[in-house]
This record gives sequence, structure tokens and C-alpha cells, in this order.
Amino acid sequence: MNQRKNISKHLPFLIILIVGTIFAIYNRQHDIPFQKEEGAIFGTFYHVTYQCDSSLQEDIRQELQKVDNSLSPFNKHSVITQINNNEDVIPDSLFTYVFHLAKHISQQTNGAFDITVAPFVNAWGFGFKNEQNIKPTMIDSLREFVGFELITLNDSGKIIKTDPRVTLDCSAIAKGFGSDVVARLFDRKGIQNYMIEIGGEIVVKGFNPAGEKWKVGVNRPVEDSLNTNTSIETILHVSDIAMATSGNYRNFYYKDGKKFAHTIDPHSGYPVQHSILSATVLADDCATADAYATSFMVLGLDASKDVLSAHPELNAYIIYADSVGTNQVYMTEGINNLMKK
Repeated sequence: MNQRKNISKHLPFLIILIVGTIFAIYNRQHDIPFQKEEGAIFGTFYHVTYQCDSSLQEDIRQELQKVDNSLSPFNKHSVITQINNNEDVIPDSLFTYVFHLAKHISQQTNGAFDITVAPFVNAWGFGFKNEQNIKPTMIDSLREFVGFELITLNDSGKIIKTDPRVTLDCSAIAKGFGSDVVARLFDRKGIQNYMIEIGGEIVVKGFNPAGEKWKVGVNRPVEDSLNTNTSIETILHVSDIAMATSGNYRNFYYKDGKKFAHTIDPHSGYPVQHSILSATVLADDCATADAYATSFMVLGLDASKDVLSAHPELNAYIIYADSVGTNQVYMTEGINNLMKK
């Protein structure tokens, strides 16, 4: 009984102490400035906004360089370049993580996502080698070097190929993974509010400088890669989520009067010709969102819907052209809430 009286006696003081502590923490967080950084990486640019007392630009640069050293086929000394050149190399933890994730998503999409697609990508001029003179016989000959079943990661941590001509390209997952790596850096440092964007692949946490959810626009597909004033299709209000967009309307080239999209179907070896113009995917991490966004460009609308039905943890906003060429939108149920403030 006396113990209860003592607790009751000190309860008002405890409440004041707790409220005061919360108020002090709030004011402290409110006083911390937001930093903004930008730079070049992976052949594109990154933009980062985060709440921190000091600049972490050098830390960010170092983390992204680690990803480049592991996954960039344009880096002559990267892990993936050494693997493609059949050198004796044990992949680092970054490559190993992405390899396992890529293999899992390949299985979930019936091979629509496949990092062994490099021979096709290079042949069409979208990879790390020069464009070749494409002929059906060439595509047929390259097809035997494409497929996840052709590579394994053995118990020693090395990539084993069934044929030395198998080459890898992680471009469809690396930018998203880079955003994840910077997010992990911020999480280790206890940063609560940030937005990371690398070439359109985004990770957000907490709130923006106005104390609101982060506002991220989904571009309306426009075939003009030089147009920096692309109109916005919709704005999503997001927090604690990753988001990636894949679209053929900005990455393509014309040859002999024909338009060739940069997304290559690993099964056929040819640029995709589906009605999807862009696919925006939201997931818990950006590497996953990045890979599924590419997969949906390969799969087409109906098959993408099937994958989304099997993966309720994903949300998607897909812009496609209907039978008469009019742009239409398919979105998962969770997107509706993100379109509201």
C-alpha cells in the first residue's frame, strides 16, 4: 500500500519529466538542418536530402563508389567486370547480395528479370559494348549464353558458368541498390528523415523539411529525353518506402526508320514491344522495386498483374497504351492512399 502511495505521490513529476523529455527531443530534431547533396554515379546523377548536423557528402560518395566497384560493367576493375572476363575473383558482399536477390526475382517473374541478358543488351547497343549489326542468326547464337540456369554461386563464393561466354549486367538493379546502400548509411548514423534519388530510383524515410510526407512525382511518358519539363502524371505522398520507375519512352534509339526500346526480353533477345509505357513499383527496398519495374516492362500488363497478385507487398502504378493508342493507368489498391495528402 505504501508503495502505491509513493508512486501516486511522484506520478505528476514523472509525467512532467516524460513530457519535457519528448518536447526537448522534438525541439532538438526540429532544430537540426536539412542537408542537400548531389553528384554523378553509375552514368547518372544522385540527389540526396537528409536531416543532419553536418554534411555526409564524402560518406555518400564512398558508399556509392563501393557499389560501382562491385557492380558496374563500365568499371574496368569492378567485381562484375572480372567475372565477365572470367578472372579468378571472389565476389564481395555487395555483389553476392544483389546476385541472390536478382535470382529470386528472376524466379518470381518467370525469367523476365535476368542479369545474364548482357549479350543481348550489348548486341543492341544498350550495354557496355558497342552496338552490333543485328541479324536473327546472331540473336539465335547469343540465346545459348543467356539464362540464370547458366550460372551458380558455389560454396566458396565464386561464380561458376556453364560457358565462359556468359556475361552479366546488373544495370536494371544497381541504381536501386545504390539508393538502398545510402539509406543503410543514414540508418546507421541514426538519421530519421531523408530522401535518396539515383537516376529516378528513390528511397524515403520520415518527413520532408516541411514536416510532411515526401512528395514524389510520376512522370507522364513523353518521347523526349531532352525535355526537362516533362509533365507529372500524379504525385505520391510517401514515407518509409522505396520507389523505382522503368520506361522505354526515354531510353531508345532509331535505326533504319525503326524505334528500338532499351528493355530487352531475355527470352526472345529482342527489345520489348508491349503496351506498357512506364512501370513504377513501390517496395520495402529500392533494389527490389528497380528489378520488378524492369520485369513489368518485359512481361506486359496482364502478366504483371499476375505477379502483383502473387506479391501483395508490392504496389505499382503502370501507364500503358490501349488498343487505340490512348494512355491508360493501372494501379494497385495501395496506390490510392498514397495519392492523398
